[in-house]
Amino acid sequence: MIAKLAGVVDQIGPEAAVIDVGGVGYLAFCSTRTISRLPPAGSPAGLLIETHVREDHIHLYGFIDAAERDWFRQLTTVQGVGARLALAILSAVAPEELGLTILAQNKAVLTRADGVGPRLAARIVNELRDKVGGVAAAATPSVPITPASDAHAGTAADAVSALVNLGYRRTDAFGAVATAARRLGDGADAGALIRAGLQELAR
Repeated sequence: MIAKLAGVVDQIGPEAAVIDVGGVGYLAFCSTRTISRLPPAGSPAGLLIETHVREDHIHLYGFIDAAERDWFRQLTTVQGVGARLALAILSAVAPEELGLTILAQNKAVLTRADGVGPRLAARIVNELRDKVGGVAAAATPSVPITPASDAHAGTAADAVSALVNLGYRRTDAFGAVATAARRLGDGADAGALIRAGLQELAR
């Protein structure tokens, strides 16, 4: 079972990359987030790998960090979410945003992914909301993210970290910030989310 690849980027496509490891090229299917963070062809790179073995094929799925890999594992436990659909979700919603999205039961965000309709989005939220704390703990806001929605998710993650540093459980902090973010909207900064999150936790 392959768990990690470390080698040289041989090719990069819209949905997959080939990593050359000692002269052997491994094709790994990736989210657009991971694809965008890979260096150019010829550069050294590493990917965390999930290996899926079926009767007719062996597929490798590659991830730039543990947060994305852990979300992939959780998403594929949901009925109706296969590996390719999980990658589509991770392409549309960054790991930093997924935890808040699920805790806030914001199904509309999940429907941004190709192949995810309202019914499947509701199932994902219902099945994962009790598991989100442990997975979200792996997602950190330390990596700069450019899209507006992901930038907002990074601000929310900062607020969650601040509440955790104040002694609150991460799951409780996620829930409070998710509620606050939904109430305050995308324009809220970390300070506003922390204050509103504290109010939620005090209720």
